[in-house]
Amino acid sequence: MKNTKINYQQREFHIFVAQAFPLLIKSKEEGDKETFNTLILKILPSIKKYVNQRLVAAISKGHFPKNKYNANDFIDQLFVEVYENINEVKKADNFYLWLFKKADQLLENTIEEEEFDELFFKNIDDFSKPEWNEMEEKFSADAEGDLLMMDELDDSSYHKNNYTLNHVFVKDEEQNYIDKLDKELDETTTQRHIQMILHKLPTNMQSVFELSSEYKFNLDEISTIKGITKEKISKLIEDTRSKLRKSFFSRYLS
Repeated sequence: MKNTKINYQQREFHIFVAQAFPLLIKSKEEGDKETFNTLILKILPSIKKYVNQRLVAAISKGHFPKNKYNANDFIDQLFVEVYENINEVKKADNFYLWLFKKADQLLENTIEEEEFDELFFKNIDDFSKPEWNEMEEKFSADAEGDLLMMDELDDSSYHKNNYTLNHVFVKDEEQNYIDKLDKELDETTTQRHIQMILHKLPTNMQSVFELSSEYKFNLDEISTIKGITKEKISKLIEDTRSKLRKSFFSRYLS
């Protein structure tokens, strides 16, 4: 039920952004910056959430100092990019996608190629329950520090993800795993586990999975945002789900 509500909210927001597009074009042509700015400020919080999540992941992996960048730096740049280049968009339905592509390009120009935990990546299905618990304690402590670090946030929802078991176990024959885990785990525990695993995966896997699960973009749309083939996007999503599934089997279903 919750997933249905989230999907509906995303569709409604996509419609709002598409409807705002001709008004933005008109206000720019007429030099009405006040109307243009008002409309953009209603759209950008959704993009800011994505920027924040990628920044927190990059900073926590040591790509750059904690206080060197914040989301507002990128949103300010994006604001300028939108005003100067909005005429690149030919269809209103493509505007939301174009915004994410511009934001992702700004981020990619700053975030260095990550070094991920290769040992964890290879041995995700071999950890003991005490090792999982220790890993979560460390992750929870680090995550709390990350939230404090991103002190420019005035709404904690920017840092929340709505990941559920349905994002991990997507095949019909996997429904029994969802049913079993639902009986054992509450919603908070499930989300925290998924976030912990994603945190340890390469950032390209994180962001592609997030665009698919959190923002409901399809393969073609994510391919446009990331500038890579949809075959590679599909593989990244499936590889991420595979790691997540293995982690649930190792920790809760073994």
